Parts: sequence; structure tokens; C-alpha cells
Amino acid sequence: MWTYIAIAIGGVIGCWARFGMTNLVQAVYGREFPYATLSINLLGSFLMGFLFIDTLERLTMPPELRAGILTGGLGGFTTFSTFEMETLLLVEQGSIGKAALYMALSVGIGFLGAFGGAYLARNL
Repeated sequence: MWTYIAIAIGGVIGCWARFGMTNLVQAVYGREFPYATLSINLLGSFLMGFLFIDTLERLTMPPELRAGILTGGLGGFTTFSTFEMETLLLVEQGSIGKAALYMALSVGIGFLGAFGGAYLARNL
């Protein structure tokens, strides 16, 4: 039961963080390109890579807390379904190049973020 509660609390915090970052990034860069979702997914990928390894190999914490952080917090923060919807909208608007760029950046740099986070967690 505590795992579910930890995930719920983490999810609320992650969703609030996503909402705040979305508003900040859109205020700075606008809405012409989905910079907010891209930056959230890239940061979330890095944090997932780092925290997954760090909490597995270096930090000792209860499994409920780890699930709250990784599943709840980062699950609420990252935005893969939004990424898919924004890609579809770009395609429907005829912005095939932007859609392809968005997909390449999200997947490519997202993977590098997860890899970099895991690398740092193992080598600090």
C-alpha cells in the first residue's frame, strides 16, 4: 500500500513540475515548436538514467520511495503521450520537417540524456 501512496505523491509533484516548466518554457520560447515538451522529455530522460542507476547502485532507500521518485515523480513529469500528440499535430499541419526534427531530437537526445545520466551516476 505504501508504494501506491508514494507513487501518487510523486506523481502529483511530477505533474506540478511539468506544468510549471511548460509555462516557463512557453513564456520564454513561445509555442511555434513544442520546446516545452521536448525539454521536459530530455530532462526527464537524463534524470531517469541518473536516478535509476544512483538509487540502484549507490543510494540506499526504501523501495517504496524509489518507486515514488521514478514511477510517480518522473512518470508524472515526462510527457511521451504529449510528444506523440504534438508530432501528429505537426504532421497534420503540414510541418513534416518540424515533426521529423522533433522526433529525432526527442528520441536521439533523450537516449543520450538517459545514457549520460546513467554514466554520471556510475562514475561520480
